[in-house]
Amino acid sequence: MTLKNGEAVYITAGMHKGRRLMTPGAGTHPMGARERIALFNMIGNNLRDFEVLDAFAGSGVLGLEAVSRGAAEAVFVEKNKAAAETIKTNIKTLGRHDVVKICDASKYQDDCLYNLVFADPPYDKFDLEEVLHLVQFVDENGIFVLSHPGEAPELPGLRLHKTNQYAGAHISIYQK
Repeated sequence: MTLKNGEAVYITAGMHKGRRLMTPGAGTHPMGARERIALFNMIGNNLRDFEVLDAFAGSGVLGLEAVSRGAAEAVFVEKNKAAAETIKTNIKTLGRHDVVKICDASKYQDDCLYNLVFADPPYDKFDLEEVLHLVQFVDENGIFVLSHPGEAPELPGLRLHKTNQYAGAHISIYQK
C-alpha cells in the first residue's frame, strides 16, 4: 500500500486500536496495516514492559503500535525534521508523552539496550552500515525487526528467525 503525502495510517491493535496517525509524506514509506499486523503476529502481541527503539521512525507508527500493545517505552530516532514533527503530532494525538522520546539520528548516542528494535529505513537509501550500527542496541534476549528490499542481510551477533515478503517489502525478524 503506497500512501500519499500526509495520508493517515491507523493503529491496528491494543489500547489505541483504530486511532489515526499522520504520515510525513515525501521520503518515507510507512508500513501498511496488513504488514504491521503480520509483523506483530510474527514477534508476538504481548509487549508488556518492552523497551522499544524505532529507528528510521518516519511517522512513528511502529513504535506507537508497540506502545498501544503494552510496551513500556518507545524511543524514536529520525533525522528528517518534517518526519520528527509528524511523530510529535502523532504522540500528541495519542496523548502518550509519558512513554516516548524523540531523538535526532545525527546526534543519537545511547548506551541503552532495547527488547525490541525496529529498523525501517528508506529503500532508496538503504545503508547496511546504518542498520549494522543498530544491532548494538538489542538486549541479550531482544528482537531486531528489519524492513528491507531484497534478501535478508546477515547481521553479526543476530540470528535470522524469519522473513516474510509483502509485495516489494521484506520483513525479517532476528534474535540474539
